[in-house]
Amino acid sequence: MLSPPSLTTWVDSPDGTLWHPRAQIYGKDVRLILSTLVGSLLVWLAMTILSLLDSRRKESPVHAHHPTPPQIQPGWEGKCLESTELLDPKDTLGLQIRCFDASTGWHLATLEADTRQTIDDKLAAASEAAKKWEGSEWSARRRLLRSILAWIVEDQEKIVRVACRDTGKAAVDAYFGEILTTSSKLHYLIENAEKVLRPETRPNGNILLAHKRSRVHYKPLGVVAAMVSWNYPFTNILSPIVAALASGNAIVVKPSEHVAFSTTYYVQCLHRLLSAMELPTSLITLVLAHPPLAPYLTMHPRIKHITFIGSEATGRKVMIDAARNLTPVVLELGGKDPAVLLPDVYIASVAPILMRAVYQSAGQNCIGLERFIVHETRVAELVAAIEPRVRALRCGSWMEDTAQGRNDDKGEDPHHVDMGAMISSARFDELESLIKSAISQGAKLHCGGSRLRHPRWPAGAYFQPTLLSAVTPEMAIAQQEVFAPIFLIMPYAGKHHRQAVESAVRIANDGTGMGLGSSVFGQSEAPVRWVAERMEAGMVNLNDFAVSYLNQALPFGGVKRSGFGRFAGPEGLRGLCYAQAVVEDRLFKSVRTKIPGVVDYPMAPSRDAWAFVSGLHDMAFAPGVGQRARGLWSVVRGAIRGKPVRGGEEGENGVVAKKEK
Repeated sequence: MLSPPSLTTWVDSPDGTLWHPRAQIYGKDVRLILSTLVGSLLVWLAMTILSLLDSRRKESPVHAHHPTPPQIQPGWEGKCLESTELLDPKDTLGLQIRCFDASTGWHLATLEADTRQTIDDKLAAASEAAKKWEGSEWSARRRLLRSILAWIVEDQEKIVRVACRDTGKAAVDAYFGEILTTSSKLHYLIENAEKVLRPETRPNGNILLAHKRSRVHYKPLGVVAAMVSWNYPFTNILSPIVAALASGNAIVVKPSEHVAFSTTYYVQCLHRLLSAMELPTSLITLVLAHPPLAPYLTMHPRIKHITFIGSEATGRKVMIDAARNLTPVVLELGGKDPAVLLPDVYIASVAPILMRAVYQSAGQNCIGLERFIVHETRVAELVAAIEPRVRALRCGSWMEDTAQGRNDDKGEDPHHVDMGAMISSARFDELESLIKSAISQGAKLHCGGSRLRHPRWPAGAYFQPTLLSAVTPEMAIAQQEVFAPIFLIMPYAGKHHRQAVESAVRIANDGTGMGLGSSVFGQSEAPVRWVAERMEAGMVNLNDFAVSYLNQALPFGGVKRSGFGRFAGPEGLRGLCYAQAVVEDRLFKSVRTKIPGVVDYPMAPSRDAWAFVSGLHDMAFAPGVGQRARGLWSVVRGAIRGKPVRGGEEGENGVVAKKEK
């Protein structure tokens, strides 16, 4: 008997080449097998690459030319009207909306407002577009999203300029709040929308469904609506638009009338993209209207979902209107976001973050920080770090007061704008009253505190950057959302460290009834996490502010009076769909559900049926093995003994007739 060759030696094949000894053991040349495997792998790799290239080709973005509005071109100069009221006093029917640059008071345009009839017509067209889009392939949806992202990348400066012209904000604020967040959302949707919304397999949960397969399908709702605020006109409309398109819906957007000019331009750009892709422009519908007409939209039967961003008072009205048709609503309302600064915080390091958290976009941020809760021993140090910065802030029109805004390349620009205007001066009396009331109750005003009469732009809506310390929870300014460039310092204290931190948490969570965003700052990880876990807010950022919104994989929304529901993240996408449960046979052709005779209509005597169903229950859910076995036996016995009652055994009224002897 021949012994196999040593595993450490090579042997010659008949053609003189070397074989591995295992090859000789199996008696065949494995080179053919290896070459076949390698060849197959190369073919598969080539096919995969070709498939990816074809997919990229199908999803390649479409480009469209978007004209530059004259209002943002160099040399354009507007005129100041008698007032900056959006509704002309002579326009008693609200048929037009007047648009103004908040930083200069210049009149930008007068736009036609929608009526009930135009809203009906637009929603009818949107419904038809939704029917076509709901069955669109994922490659088509991604191509549209890629095209929108390409437009943002190419025209980002133009987009920023339009936002600055309409709202009066500074350009850097617009980049942070408009461009970065919107591009982040598009990137998330392109990479993840299909994964989030494709059919999802769920566990069957018990042995009774072992032969079944259970799935959840996420189906588009149809026409959804977004009614959004004015503080970030680009991201506030683009965010719900791209989410709706990614989930297979058509969308109607109604912006605040304060930003009708910029929103109209952005939607026109999107319509050009849709036309270039031969898609119906009614997938994205713009409605411009004054507040009295808004309920007609929120009560409209064609609207299947509403996303609302705005004040609590208006949000309550939207809920009442939506209830008429049981329309689901997501509400993102006000916030009075706290920042807890622990005793060990390094103030010099966090001061720049705190400044941007308050003064970006003149304090008009949904998740900006409004209350800084600081240990009493660190208040003076915080004031010393913040006050010089606040006093140095320069207010003005970025579009007109800076060389970059004017597109003026003539050397170094001596002027700079740190903070732009507020959207209007309508709330200035209220803000000044809150500050005066706080001072009368013991708060200390370090700088600011009133409206700013700009020397160059007297019609502009400017409020002085303000710093207040010694603010207590009982003051109205500590309880109400100010939505303005006001930095509030609220001290906390305690005999021991734990007691002091618990006091800070109570101040953060109590008194306002709101819970949108929050922040915790400190050097030691454990205490920071301890506080973060106890914050009653929809979002918590550790040693930062608002950065959670930049990660569009995370849900965005609040608790308590800050609203409910979420947009962004998987939660936001799935909220624009209805979940459809689908159950089918695992072996579709081989195993089908059958009703055992013992429980088939008309049924056998009740004792047998009862024994069968109770045994079925015990077999699946009883805690002990013995009880489950007895349940199984009851099922088998019932299935064997039980026979359905046939015709002739039942009376006219469903009562089993007695058998004659």
